[in-house]
Amino acid sequence: MGLCSMASALFLLVGVVPLALAGGHDYGAALSKSILFFEAQRSGYLPGNQRVKWRGNSGLYDGKANGVDLVGGYYDAGDNVKFGLPMAFTVTMMSWSILEYGNQMGASGELGHAMDAVKWGTDYLIKAHPQPHVLYGEVGDGNTDHYCWQRPEDMTTSRYAYRVDQNNPGSDLAGETAAAMAAASIVFRHANPAYSRELLTHAGQLFDFADKYRGKYDSSITVAQKYYRSVSGYADELLWAAAWMYKATNNEYYLDYLGENGDALGGTGWAMTEFGWDVKYAGVQTLVAKFLMGGKAGNHAPVFGKYQEKAESFMCSCLGKSSQNVQKTPGASDPNLLTGAIVGGPDAYDNFADHRDNYEQTEPATYNNAPLLGVLSRLHGGHGGYNQLLPVEVRVAKPIAAQPKPNPVKETPFAAPVAIEQKPTTSWVANGKTYYRYSAIVTNKSGKTIKNLNLSVSKLYGPLWGLTKSPSGSYSFPTWVSSLPAGKSMEFVYIHAASPAQVSLSSYTLA
Repeated sequence: MGLCSMASALFLLVGVVPLALAGGHDYGAALSKSILFFEAQRSGYLPGNQRVKWRGNSGLYDGKANGVDLVGGYYDAGDNVKFGLPMAFTVTMMSWSILEYGNQMGASGELGHAMDAVKWGTDYLIKAHPQPHVLYGEVGDGNTDHYCWQRPEDMTTSRYAYRVDQNNPGSDLAGETAAAMAAASIVFRHANPAYSRELLTHAGQLFDFADKYRGKYDSSITVAQKYYRSVSGYADELLWAAAWMYKATNNEYYLDYLGENGDALGGTGWAMTEFGWDVKYAGVQTLVAKFLMGGKAGNHAPVFGKYQEKAESFMCSCLGKSSQNVQKTPGASDPNLLTGAIVGGPDAYDNFADHRDNYEQTEPATYNNAPLLGVLSRLHGGHGGYNQLLPVEVRVAKPIAAQPKPNPVKETPFAAPVAIEQKPTTSWVANGKTYYRYSAIVTNKSGKTIKNLNLSVSKLYGPLWGLTKSPSGSYSFPTWVSSLPAGKSMEFVYIHAASPAQVSLSSYTLA
């Protein structure tokens, strides 16, 4: 899912602008399908009211090798591994969607299904937290799983479970799970009070664990690094968890935590243009801004004002009215139909290859769907006011002065028309060999459109995606690209157990 889509989801979740509804779109059907997708991602014993009938029970011995019951939860995407960090974020965002737009979900008949989807996740998260300072963050091994394409009902790969504890901390994982539990406790506060209290107890313990024993979870669960590396660290999750704990409890301790740690943990310093399973600052800033606008800042109003400034900057970036805007793109026969799945989407240059092995763009994931539940509910329900929870007028973001455009750098007459940059993006060991995934960016440095591009690729010892190989052995544009405009770039990737391949420009024409 692109950063624009995730950012737009947050933008609408906070309800700061009225919506102009476009006619002809069945947002109710889109909402229903988005929720149905989560039933297809279920792990464990499936209930009698399971609507995705081609799925069956799976992962029934998860945790057994570790002496703990870890049956249940969600598979994050197209594989059979259960990753704790994106799963917890999925639960947090589904819960936030319900809290903001539960009335619209109820009117569409989907509130019960949405709450079931949250509970399927939180039931598992409770199991994954058997002790105050123990949290299981992954079941299964991504390496062996990705080498064997199996249905979860038939999988034979390792189901070993990995955990964080006080000797092997994971503040980002524990913090996000605390946020998920706290947010879900509000969802179930009236419908299931006992369950709500249970969730809140776990959330409080997890927050204390995350804050007291600090460290990145992927330094403890190293097998997660190739799939869900915590690039942003854990500071954002500590603030994110504190914000949700305050929202769930009204306990001043968490409000003070946000006020006293906003600067040190980056909440007041980072102006964001992204929001997702790894980077939570924009979400923190939005929640704290709502506390401020609701008159709940107390003595921390000056600090909370800094949070609000960053939240407003993020909203402006979503609207394209900031000096740094959220990146946007124009947009773009299986035995089992995965209804409601949202795939990764186009790359930064709006290229999209609809191929099964292009998992980065074509693989759906739970954390893609979760933020959109509220958005689709709002679109389906129509415009019901600026903000459903706060009876205050939302402040208009301060206009940001346009930045002067830098003068273009003049190229010398003999400057190469095409720049090619390569870098390894990940690596793994299999059968005693270290394999590398390389990303190659081809950029048109000329002032004209390039057509009929041909590249020479030598010393390549593995598969390549994103280019078309000709009978002569040279490589040209992929089938979905016919030209490369001036200043634009395209990407191709390859995998082999060696140093970078030799890539050079063979021929081209300028249009």
